[in-house]
Amino acid sequence: MSSEGESRFHMVDVSSLTSVHPCDPRRVMLHTDDGVRIEAVYEPSGASVTETAVAGTAVTGTALAGTAVVVAHGFSGSADRPAVRRAARAFADRGAAVVTFSFRGHGGSGGRSTVGDREVLDLSAAVRWARELGHARVATVGFSMGGSVVLRHAALERDTDGRVDAVAAVSAPARWYYRGTAPMRRLHWLVTRPAGRLVGRYGLRTRIDGRTWDPVPLSPVEAVPLIAPVPLLIVHGDRDAYFPLDHPRTLAAAGGGAAELWLERGMGHAENAADDELLARLGDWLTRR
Repeated sequence: MSSEGESRFHMVDVSSLTSVHPCDPRRVMLHTDDGVRIEAVYEPSGASVTETAVAGTAVTGTALAGTAVVVAHGFSGSADRPAVRRAARAFADRGAAVVTFSFRGHGGSGGRSTVGDREVLDLSAAVRWARELGHARVATVGFSMGGSVVLRHAALERDTDGRVDAVAAVSAPARWYYRGTAPMRRLHWLVTRPAGRLVGRYGLRTRIDGRTWDPVPLSPVEAVPLIAPVPLLIVHGDRDAYFPLDHPRTLAAAGGGAAELWLERGMGHAENAADDELLARLGDWLTRR
């Protein structure tokens, strides 16, 4: 199941753009390097003045000249979840174009979730789409599982045309197989047991691959030292019920002083716990670093 052997990713099939107004979001189906169809949404920046034709529709020249932020959701999320749409709007308000997408096994995407392994291929397809739309600068932000994915993607893609210009990981784990909290023990049951995967499919609308990782992919803390000199931000709440504060501190320490660490007072876990003030600060960081 592991994606560690993958060194090149690509995106195809941008023909299903559905919007006709230049300021409306555009939906596409992307293809990952391993052939999984991934639903994605492009939302231009609100700071637009001129129009450029992209795949048969109008996309603003100002939006293309600025930063595109690619948002990677947490486990059981999707591009259409309210918390993801709220984050997208917040980043667009800070002057960024925004790409959201649903990881494999989630939302309208194909395939099955590998819980952070082959999801790097999904993120890579979204980043390359942002590049193909004309954005010279692309930043990624990931929440929880998505946080681990953006860290691994930045490390694996650092020397390719899928590289990113800034990375922010919110509520991300530092290491695999963590079972130190009750929510993570429940998640491990959900992922590893047939009954749990049924709950995931019908209760959480998340289709989970039943195979174990072989080989085990690069862990987030192993990925962090490989990201520099790309700017890296680690964000974590002090009331996160899934991963205690040793996770963000370990990730930041692995950056050797190059990573920025924000410990947010009163914040819980991932995109659902990110308030408007934090999202605005994140948007500023992603567009200005």
